[in-house]
Amino acid sequence: QLQLVESGGGLVQPGKSLTLSCAASGFPLNNYVIAWFRQAPGKDREGVSRLLSGDGATYYADSVKGRATISRDAAANTVYLQMQNLKPDDPGIYYCAVGSIHTSMTLPLVPWEFGFWGQGTQVTVSS
Repeated sequence: QLQLVESGGGLVQPGKSLTLSCAASGFPLNNYVIAWFRQAPGKDREGVSRLLSGDGATYYADSVKGRATISRDAAANTVYLQMQNLKPDDPGIYYCAVGSIHTSMTLPLVPWEFGFWGQGTQVTVSS
């Protein structure tokens, strides 16, 4: 069964850090483009970061650049998004999504180029 499961969300104080995980089953994440999106209530889904297959090149949206790191653990078949110095604009449901180098190369990221999604994990930033 093909599945993406996000975890690691929760309530975090401003300025703190958290690490989100996206665990895949049924297929190897190494072979695909993986992206993190987030969606706050009433807002469009925003592409936060992308990790390419092959050379592992990364992309970060301006809103998180310098505060986020995307990485992959091939053995665990998991992609991570580390977020530091969380801000009031960071809350939302964070989704990981799978695409390919043939269909998912537009920058800034656009959700319709990613065909397989996890269920999301909620991030709340509050003191």
